[in-house]
Amino acid sequence: MDLCNINEIKALLARHGFHFSKAKGQNFLTQNWVPREIVARAGIDETCAALEVGPGIGPLTQELCRSAKKVIAIEVDRSLQPVLAETMAGNENLEIIFGDVLKTDIRALVAEEFAGLRPVACANLPYYITTPILAALLESRAFESITVMVQKEAAQRLCAAPGTREAGAISYAVAYYAKPKLLFTVQPGSFYPAPKVTSAVIQLDVHTTPPVTPPNGDEAGLFRLIRAAFSQRRKTAANAVTNSLGISKAKVNAALQAAGLDIRLRPEQLTLEDYCALQAALAAAE
Repeated sequence: MDLCNINEIKALLARHGFHFSKAKGQNFLTQNWVPREIVARAGIDETCAALEVGPGIGPLTQELCRSAKKVIAIEVDRSLQPVLAETMAGNENLEIIFGDVLKTDIRALVAEEFAGLRPVACANLPYYITTPILAALLESRAFESITVMVQKEAAQRLCAAPGTREAGAISYAVAYYAKPKLLFTVQPGSFYPAPKVTSAVIQLDVHTTPPVTPPNGDEAGLFRLIRAAFSQRRKTAANAVTNSLGISKAKVNAALQAAGLDIRLRPEQLTLEDYCALQAALAAAE
């Protein structure tokens, strides 16, 4: 079965009485080259075990099964169970888990199922939940690389370098855990139903060691500070941190100066190193 042929897709879904869920952001691929290119650019081979999030009807799953030694796919929509039972029949290296990846202990799952293999993650992520899923994959520290398709605008933000105008809070989290790169774009007409936006595939090569060390190893505190700074992006970092965390303006300004930073800087003008220095200065002032 050609899982990217729109006529076969329609017939498949009709056989199983499947209806698309806007709430789950479901859009199925209709171009064979996309899943093939994702797997090829991700460098997945028989030394790899792959975790896929949201297989849908399985076009990317099928390509993963052809290349990886083992594949585990996590699908939240149980109405796809009979569909995947048909489309994925015969893939003996595949296990499908019907559940919520955000309620899954990803690190424990990978440790148990992928022993002896290079762990990678692949997904065509629903746009409405891109950040939480990507954060869960990164924070698990379970993978060598993570390759995902997301909305192009989100891809650009995820790949933006900290300290640049394009960066947002998520850019800093990505840079902390991995080295991101944009691989290629995918037009709306490559999906059924077609979304209203262009998509892009990005790859995150996960760091073995983060590029910075937060004071006392307090990663949660570092990300809390960064999110506070970006909570009011049009303001200076000092004003945003003051308003969001309830710290006095005088204390924040003093901490910035102690860290060697200009109190007039906006949140996107600070680097990861700058936020670590500010975090340390705020902690020292307590």
